[in-house]
This record gives sequence, structure tokens and C-alpha cells, in this order.
Amino acid sequence: MARGRLRIYLGAAPGVGKTYAMLEEGQRLAAAGSDVVVGFVEPHGRRPTAALAEGLETIPRSTMEYRGATFTEMDLGAVLARRPQVALVDELAHTNVPGSRHGKRWQDVETLVDAGIDVVTTLNVQHLESLGDVVRQITGVPQRETLPDEVARRADQIELVDLPPELLRRRMLHGEIYPSDRIEAALTHYFRVGNLTALRELALLWLADRVEEGLQRYRAEHGITTPWETRERIMVALTGGPEGDTLIRRAARVTARIPGSELLALHVVPSDGLTHGDQAALDTQRALVESLGGSYHQTTGDGIPEALLQFAEAENVTQIVLGASRRGRFSTFLRGGVGHRTIQRSGPIDVLVVTHEHAAGATSALRLPRPSSATGPRRFWTAMLLAAITLPGLTALLVLLDEHVDLALALVLYLLAVVVIALVGGLVPALLAALAAGLLANYFFTPPLHSLRVERLADVLALVVYVVTAVIVGTAAGMAARRTYQAVRASSEARALSRLATAMMHGQDLPTLLEQVREDFGLDAVSLLERDTGHAAEPRWYIVASTGEHPPERPYDADVDSPVGDDLTLAARGRPLSSDDQRLLGACAAQLGMAYSHGRLAAHDAETGLRAEAEHTRASLLLTASRDLRSPLRAADEALNSLGARTDPKEAQLLGTARSSVSRAVQLVSDLDELSRLHAGALDLYLRPVDLDEMLTAVMDALGPGGHTIRCSLPEQLPDVIADAAVLTRVLTALAAEAQRHSPPPRPPRLTAETRLGQVVIHVTDGTDAEVQDAERATRPSRTPDSLALRMARDLTETMGGTLETVATGPGFAVELTLPAAAPRRR
Repeated sequence: MARGRLRIYLGAAPGVGKTYAMLEEGQRLAAAGSDVVVGFVEPHGRRPTAALAEGLETIPRSTMEYRGATFTEMDLGAVLARRPQVALVDELAHTNVPGSRHGKRWQDVETLVDAGIDVVTTLNVQHLESLGDVVRQITGVPQRETLPDEVARRADQIELVDLPPELLRRRMLHGEIYPSDRIEAALTHYFRVGNLTALRELALLWLADRVEEGLQRYRAEHGITTPWETRERIMVALTGGPEGDTLIRRAARVTARIPGSELLALHVVPSDGLTHGDQAALDTQRALVESLGGSYHQTTGDGIPEALLQFAEAENVTQIVLGASRRGRFSTFLRGGVGHRTIQRSGPIDVLVVTHEHAAGATSALRLPRPSSATGPRRFWTAMLLAAITLPGLTALLVLLDEHVDLALALVLYLLAVVVIALVGGLVPALLAALAAGLLANYFFTPPLHSLRVERLADVLALVVYVVTAVIVGTAAGMAARRTYQAVRASSEARALSRLATAMMHGQDLPTLLEQVREDFGLDAVSLLERDTGHAAEPRWYIVASTGEHPPERPYDADVDSPVGDDLTLAARGRPLSSDDQRLLGACAAQLGMAYSHGRLAAHDAETGLRAEAEHTRASLLLTASRDLRSPLRAADEALNSLGARTDPKEAQLLGTARSSVSRAVQLVSDLDELSRLHAGALDLYLRPVDLDEMLTAVMDALGPGGHTIRCSLPEQLPDVIADAAVLTRVLTALAAEAQRHSPPPRPPRLTAETRLGQVVIHVTDGTDAEVQDAERATRPSRTPDSLALRMARDLTETMGGTLETVATGPGFAVELTLPAAAPRRR
């Protein structure tokens, strides 16, 4: 059954005209031909509102007693039984009287929507749960009736009913909102101009967020990536450096100057793992962003400018705030900084570069070179120690062999040392060793000795060539070390993914796969979490599988998490992971998500197969049983009929009971055979227009003498139905027999029909009167069982393209048979 649509008229305060707008919409829909009923409307004594409800069918309210007082509420069961196209339900945030089916009216409305009924309702902004504290601060009045924002956000359409504060106060003075004895108190307290203006702004801002969600969906569906400046979004880029706090506060000031703007913070984790932000600093900056009303985000990218711009385009960012580069001029000259490259590629997005005390040139403090992640800190410092030992030792040895050493030999030996250092520690130690060796060769082996001055041009050229050669060799060695690191890293990642994929192919269960992931990454505990997709305001998570001690139960309890989809995530607790490890963990999480999905599909397929096999076995048994029982039952029926009449009353009664039981068993076997043929697809149908008046005559004849006691009431202009005449006769006969069997002796069953939205609806009920139903409802349950005859009638009806539903109107038997109506006959 398709879900109905929910439309909300949202107001900033009572009296703006929400109920009036809802009733106007109901009248418009009714005039357009829709089936509209009033489920619950509270006009609050306002005559124009009450007058607008006239002409619309109103479902009577249910009366309830609570603590000695009488209350009326919407009769949810009556609305569901009426099954209109559209139901008008006022005051969505209303709290029902204790003892109702649901505690809140919005739960009643969701039941109607789930049943396929469109609902038009009303809501004041002060009843939204997220705005309760703000409304209390503004008005001084706490809100006892609240509505989860998620309920309102799920609405298919929200329309703001707005009035300026002055006009709303004028309506209050004219007595159009509250009675005269409450006007003065309302105007001096809740309905002050400042209060109404603030509530109006709250409603507009909340609705703007709702419109923004729809705009983002539209942009995603249509593949629009260029920013639309419908709303200013300022994004600040964070590196984890000490300048982050300055950038956040600068971006927050820019956001504060633009009403309705939004602050976002983004940290990019490079996928090559060459740079790492200070996690403690990032946590502090995240808290600062959230305290200023912004949101914190993190992404991974091959290049920082590309990742920044991709995120900005996805989130429709209009301004990017960057910090001035902390790199020196030489590094910036060799390769433009992040700010420069971002500005070049930003397109329509504005980029604001903010200077700070940590920018290049702002301080003269000496900073040590940072170890390359291609070799690791251990190898970096090993190479530096090797240079500190090798170069002085080699120099001392060459000085001792002064008679046999010239400048050329010294430079060659120094070059060999530089190559070894480069292979151990990478580029930075090699460059430092090359410069140090050049200075040593100049001081000890270039005339004039023990001086940095060079007299001969050949020696100058030799030293220059040596330094250039050493730089080139060191660079090549550093690049080779980096490529080696990347190759080893790629090989390790491929090996880990291959092990996981092999374990999945061998059918390992999820806990075993998670244990393998935990061992590969050296974590303490890992769990696969699934989010409950229900309508709860706060998301709930469930552990699908876990391993290790104290596995995280929610994503925000984990040290690192990797989302697999909207409702599945891999959460881990243990050591911090590098960006490379996080990327690899994301790939493993994707494979685990696939394993979980495949497992669920396999279980579903197995369950479906078992059900299909059981259904096939059941159908075969029914078909065999019906065939085997047919002959004995016919023989028993013929034998009972051949006994003739009995003069003894007791024997006659027993003979009549036996005949009736055997006849019913024969009919039961026939029904089983008919169901088997229907499910096997062996039932041929001839659909054509059928006259119900003629059909009822055949039904009464099929029921025998008792059939003529059924009360039939058909409209004069009732159209024909599209059905198979023989099958429809069988269906109506079975339903009439069931109704006859459940009817009290003095009351015959009833059969009525009506036209509804191009369909003919046939009602078959027992003889229980409406007054009796109301009196017996509390003491007797519904007597409409899902019998074999009713099931056969439902299956046959659905085969003809119709529906058969049980109507829960009380303790009696009541069903609705709906069939397509035929076109009117031409005369």
C-alpha cells in the first residue's frame, strides 16, 4: 500500500490562520473531486473557521473520561475504517487523553499516513522540540506539548501561514483569537511585538533550513555542482596547526555579519600520508567551531586544494577562509602554496586569505626539518647520525692520507657517502650531508687549505659540480626511497585486502573477519554497527558483530570510525591510525559491508526458498487431500440422502446435522480444489461488465432457501462491475454464507453497494445493528475470522483486479469488496 502524503501549515503563533488555511485547502480538494473528511478540527469559537468546515464530512469524535472529566479526541479507528483520500487533522503536537491508542496526535497522523491516507494538519513553531528552550527564553512560557523535529521534516510539504505582528495584535483586539477576558493579558505577555517578531523569525529560519534540504536534494539529483548563492556558507580550512583558532574566529566574525549564513570547518587528510595534523589541536578547534554554531567536517584527498574545492562545491560553499602559508619563499617559489592553487581553481567561490602570527616571515624561529613519512622518523634520524659519524670520520682518514689524496678523490668519496646517507634516510639528510661534505672538501682539500676561500677556477668548478651532482643523486635516492615506501605500502594494503577477500570467499563469519581486521591494524576492539531506520528522533545503533574487549556500541564512542553507508559503519577502538591506515580501513569496511549485505541476502533467499518449498508442499498436500476426500464425501452425502425422512424427531435432527456437516465438508473440499487451481494459475477468467442485480439473483439461488432472507440494497444508478460472472457469483455466495452463519437468528445479513472514485464497493455485513455493535464492542471481539471461504474469496477477488478487506467496525462480520466500475452504457 502506498504511503499517504503529509502537508503541514506552520504558524509562528496562535491566531495566524493555520486552521482556516487547512479548511480552505480541504474545501478546494473536495471541490476538485477528492474524498475529504474532517478528522479533528478545533475552531476555538471562531465563527469564520467553524463556518468553513460546513459542507465537509466530519468523523464524530470519540468521548473519553479521565479523572472524572469528559474529553473528546479524534476517533482514529473511525477515520481508518472510513478510509478517505484526505483527512484534516488539527493541532499536530496535541497530547491525547491517557487511554488513547497513541500518546500524541502526531502518532495518530503517522498511522493515517502509513495507511495510505493524505493528511493536512497544523503546527505552531513553538511546539518544535529543538526550539523549546529558545521559545521559553523569548516568551517566558515553557512548552509542555512538543513535537520531534524529525516528524515535521518528514512532511511532504510545509507551508508557512504568516501575519505581521501588528496585524496579529489587531486581530486579538477585535476578539478574533481569544475571548475578551483573555485579550489584555495576552497582549501584555505572550503577544508582545518583540515576542511575535522573534517567533516569526524562528519560523522563517526553521522553514529556510527545510527548503535548503530540498534544494540540496534537487542539486544532487540534477548533478549541479556550481555554487548557488541562495545562502552564504563560509568554510574555514584547518590544518591542525596553531593558526586554526585565529582562522575560526575570523570566519565566525564574517558569518556573524551576514544574517542567515552558515559556518563550516574542514580538515583535509592527504591520502599520501605525507602530512599529519595535530589531533589534539584539531579536537580543540572542533570544539571551538561547534561552540560558535558551526559544523566540523573531515575528508581525504590526493591534493588539499582539490579536496577543499570538491567539498565546497558539494556543500554549495560561497566563501573559503584560508590561512597564509607557513612555508618559506623558496618552497613557495618551487611549488605554489595551497592558498595560491586554491585561488587559481576556485572559480565563482570567493577565497579569503587571513594572515596570522605563524605565517612565513612572521617569525624568525629556526624550525628543524620534519622527517619524511617515506622513510619514517627512525630511518631519518639514523641517516642524520650516520652523516654526523661518517663525514668527520672520512675527513679524518683523508687528512691522514694527505700525501695520496687530492680534491677529486675526496669529492668522489664524499659523493659515495652522500649516496649511502640518501639511501638510508631520504632526501633531507642527503642534502644536508652534501652541503656539509662540500664545506669539508673546501676547507681541508682545496688550496688554500684550512680556509673557505678558493683560488683556482678549476677547484671552484669541481666543488660546484660536486654539489650539483650530490643534490641530484640525493634527490634521486630520496625519490627512490619514497617510491619504495609507496610500493611496500601498496603491497601491504593489497595483501590485507586479499586476505580479507579470501576469508569472505571461504564463508568466514563476520566476527572472524572483524578479528582479522583488528589484528591487521593492531586495534583493541572492532565492531560493525547498524543504525535503526525507524522514526526515532535520536538515532539508535545496534552491534551486528564485534571482536576484542569493550567494542564500541556507537560511532561516537570509537576512536576511529569508517562509514559504510547511511545505516552501517565500522567502529574501532585502539591506537590512532595514520591517513593511509584510515583509507585502508575504509576499504576493509566496504568489504565487510558487502559481506554483511550478501549474508542478509543469502539468508533472505534461503528463507524465501524454504517458504516457497513449504508452500509448494502445502499446496500439493491440499490438492491430494481434496482429491482423495472428494469421493468418500460424495458417497457419504448420497448415502445420507438415501435414508429418507425420519419420523422420530431426535433421529431427524441427527440426520439433518449429519447432512449439513457432510455438505459443508463437500463445499470445503471444493474450495480447497479451487484455491489449488487458482494458485497454480489454472483458473481461466473472462472479464466483462457484469450487472450486480442479475448477479444477486444467482447468489440467492445458490444459497438455497436461506438466501432469500438476505436484505439487499443497491442504488438505482449503480454501474456494472468488471469481473468474471461465474467467479464473482462464487465470491458473493461465499461471503453471504459467512455473513449468514455469523448473523444472530432474528437479524438477516445485509448486502449494500456504492460508487466510490470510479469503483464499486460492495458491503457484506451480518445482521448486528449499529447500536448492538456499540454495546458489545467492549465485551466481544471482532468475529470476522480469516476462514478458508474468506481467503478463497479474497484470492479470487484479487485475481479479477479487485480488493477484499475486513472492516473492523465492531463485533460483527463486515467485509468490503471493491471492483473496477464499467463505463456507463450508451443509450
